[in-house]
Amino acid sequence: MSFVQDPTSGEPDRVASHPAKSAASLDPARAAEQEQLRELALACISGDAGAWQQLVRLQHRRIYGICYRFTGSQTDAEDLTQDVFIKLYRSLSSFDPSKGAFQTWIVTLTRNLLVDHFRRTRQDRATDSLDVSLGDEGDGPTRADQLADNRVDQFETVARRQMRARIQVALKQISPELREAVILRDLEDLDYKEIAQVLRVPEGTVKSRISRGRAELARILQREGVTRSAATGGAAQ
Repeated sequence: MSFVQDPTSGEPDRVASHPAKSAASLDPARAAEQEQLRELALACISGDAGAWQQLVRLQHRRIYGICYRFTGSQTDAEDLTQDVFIKLYRSLSSFDPSKGAFQTWIVTLTRNLLVDHFRRTRQDRATDSLDVSLGDEGDGPTRADQLADNRVDQFETVARRQMRARIQVALKQISPELREAVILRDLEDLDYKEIAQVLRVPEGTVKSRISRGRAELARILQREGVTRSAATGGAAQ
C-alpha cells in the first residue's frame, strides 16, 4: 500500500510530550531501535525523503497491528494506518526528542486517532479472521509458518493462529479503555510508565486497567472454551 508522500501542509497536530526515558533502563536492542527512530525522525524533519520512506517501512507493521487489534477489522486497520502516517507526516515538526522517545510519541498519536475513530463509529464491526494471511504488513503467518513441513510444526502453527483469532474476538468484547491498556502492555510490550504517558493517566490506573482487562479476557476465553468443549462433546455423542 502506498502512502501520500506530500500531503497538504497545515498546522502541526499537537500530541503529548513526555520526559525522556533513561537509556540505562532499556535493553541494548531497544535502546538502539529508539536511537535509530530518533535519528530518522530528525532526518525527516530536515526534509530527507529517504528517511521518511525508511521510517514508514519500520513502523508500518507496528501501527497496523495496533489499529487491527483495536478495531478487529482489516479494512478499518488499513484506512487508519494510512491516516496515522498522514497525520505523522504533518506533525513531525512537533516531535521533540528531549521530551520523550519517538516510539512513545507515535503510539500516542495512533491512540488518539483510534479514540477519535471509536467516538465516530460508536459501534462494533464484524471482525476479520486472523487465519487470512496479511502478508508482510499484517499479523499473518511468518515464512517459518509457511515453510513448516512436519506435522508437529503444522499443528502448532494452526493452534497459534486459532488462539490469536480467539484473543482478537475476545478483545472486541471488553471496553475500549481496558482493550487499549492490554494491547499496549501485552501485545506492544510497552512498560507501565510508557503506557501511562500514552494514555495520560497515572501508572496505578494503568496497572488496574491491565489487571481488569486480563481478567475479562480470561473469563471470555474460558467461557468460550467451555462452550466449545460442550459442543464437541455433544457432537461426539
